[in-house]
Amino acid sequence: MKSRLHCALVLIALTATACSKAYYGSLEKLGIPKREVMVHRVEKARETQEETKQQFKSALEQFTVLTNFQGGDLESTYGKLNDEYDASVRKADEIHKRIADIEDVSEALFTEWEAELREYTNASLRQTSSKKLAVTKTQYRQLLAAMRKAESKLEPVLKVFKDQVLFLKHNLNAQAIASLKGQLDSVKSDVSALVLEMEKSINEADSFIATMEKS
Repeated sequence: MKSRLHCALVLIALTATACSKAYYGSLEKLGIPKREVMVHRVEKARETQEETKQQFKSALEQFTVLTNFQGGDLESTYGKLNDEYDASVRKADEIHKRIADIEDVSEALFTEWEAELREYTNASLRQTSSKKLAVTKTQYRQLLAAMRKAESKLEPVLKVFKDQVLFLKHNLNAQAIASLKGQLDSVKSDVSALVLEMEKSINEADSFIATMEKS
């Protein structure tokens, strides 16, 4: 199922227009409904969050190595920190895109669901479906809130890393490195807060995926 969905998403992405309605319509012609696309996108966002968490931890480790520099190739050590910063920026951008993709498909799914409620002739079935929609919306809002909270922790850490990279670029010497040691505890605290929120968001994603797959 997941393999089929992945192949279809790649195929449609290469051929569909930028219009979301046309995109989802093309997928549904292949037998892939919006809720399946939504679950897939939450899964991808979860994977990206896990990767982002590890990337920011790696960047912190490299900064720690730099502040403990005891001699050697200073330019190479700086280059590694700069590479870690660039990789962290790319992961943050990927997080932004993953969340936007989830919001896009959720809007399409809920709009369709609400419209289809009006098509029921059986009041009992309509009520059951309406309750299920309400529960799904509540779970989705919880998921999105967790993702947004984790996302909000990215930029402050990136700004700190960027300041450090720029400072070292302009002052690549042992004295400059020593001056950054005082910031290490603060950076560790910021990254720890980011990791914590990422883990909470990942847990929310796991819960949402499990619920959607059971229903």
